[in-house]
Amino acid sequence: MKVKVIGAGLAGSEAALQLAKRGIEVELYEMRPEKSTGAHKTGKFAEFVCSNSLGAADCSNASGLLKKEMELLGGELIKIARECSVPAGSALAIDRELFSETVTKRIEAEPNITVIKEEVGEIPEGNVIMASGPLTSDTLAQSIKNFTESEHLYFFDAIAPIVEKDSINFDIAFWASRYDKGEASYINCPMNKEQYEKFYNILINAPKIELKEFEKNAKFFESCLPIEVLASRGVDTLRFGPMKPVGLVDKRTGEENYAVVQLRQDNSAKTLFNLVGFQTNLKWGAQKELLQSIPGLENVNIVRYGVMHRNTFINSPKLLNPSLQTRKRENLFFAGQITGTEGYTESIASGLLAGINMARFVRGEELLILPQETMLGALCAYISNPEHEKFQPINSNWGIVPPVELPKKERKNKKLKAECIVNRSIEMLNNL
Repeated sequence: MKVKVIGAGLAGSEAALQLAKRGIEVELYEMRPEKSTGAHKTGKFAEFVCSNSLGAADCSNASGLLKKEMELLGGELIKIARECSVPAGSALAIDRELFSETVTKRIEAEPNITVIKEEVGEIPEGNVIMASGPLTSDTLAQSIKNFTESEHLYFFDAIAPIVEKDSINFDIAFWASRYDKGEASYINCPMNKEQYEKFYNILINAPKIELKEFEKNAKFFESCLPIEVLASRGVDTLRFGPMKPVGLVDKRTGEENYAVVQLRQDNSAKTLFNLVGFQTNLKWGAQKELLQSIPGLENVNIVRYGVMHRNTFINSPKLLNPSLQTRKRENLFFAGQITGTEGYTESIASGLLAGINMARFVRGEELLILPQETMLGALCAYISNPEHEKFQPINSNWGIVPPVELPKKERKNKKLKAECIVNRSIEMLNNL
């Protein structure tokens, strides 16, 4: 039996590879490059459009545990991500072009996958995984809306600028990772109080791109707020957020600065770097003025400006089971950010589970519902919990996983809690 996978983004690519390696024929539909989303730049599969980071690499962080779980479950894109990684301290960041190219070649070489480059206007019949992503076309979105019999929910996502390394002034900028964890992978632009206040004043007075009427009541996703929205919350908000100086010391001076702008490697050639936490919807001229007010970036060459786009997600608590199968139609699954699993790693992980479960469904086997004590199981339980009345997208985090019991004297030991949660999850997955 064939399975149609709609969308060759991160979730769709993972789902297709999971099905193919189980001997199931896949028709993988992708509308790019014939029709663009407005955020993607190429027609390649699994393209990263915002940051190039998948978050924490080790299991001391919730995102790191999710990566470990994906590896234990036989994830394909997490392997490719590690092959295409670039230095990023304790995070897993990738050369986005190499990653997309590698995934595309892998899928195109897979005999069980047929790639169909055309827009899908409605949910197809048959066995289907909908992984059309947060930038689903208007036509397909209308079909999904008709199926769900409810309005979509929307939030805005923003993209950070990318600059050329050779245009950075290293008489001012310095290399370091926070608290010297891992190698010194980040470029850091330090600010004193006067420089920060000048930057802040430019930012809060900078003109923004006008939102369309239908966009004006949409919500921002809290962990990916535009920098100008963060700044509107108070003069010091950025210094305790993306521009916090803690743990970043310029060894030339031995001083901790008032604020620091970090840049993360964006390609394996180390020629391009993106500004960490600088998602924005400012007009491009204003972005240039703002970036060039940052010490070390006075003459920076911007190769991609920040943009903002509307993301679409379904009301998953009313629609999905923890297996990612829809309650209304048993041969239809959803995967990726359209389900409300926010983040690159989370998107891949949901595609992994949807692929596994569609294969089981086709074979008449029991679907896999992961224990809530695992990070992926907790994510799927969260987005499918029918008690959620005001559902919003969510990243992997310790708060959605059932707590572990620790001795009273150890209950505030966050490191020990994380270790116990990680060990419990790994043990459960190994016993599946």
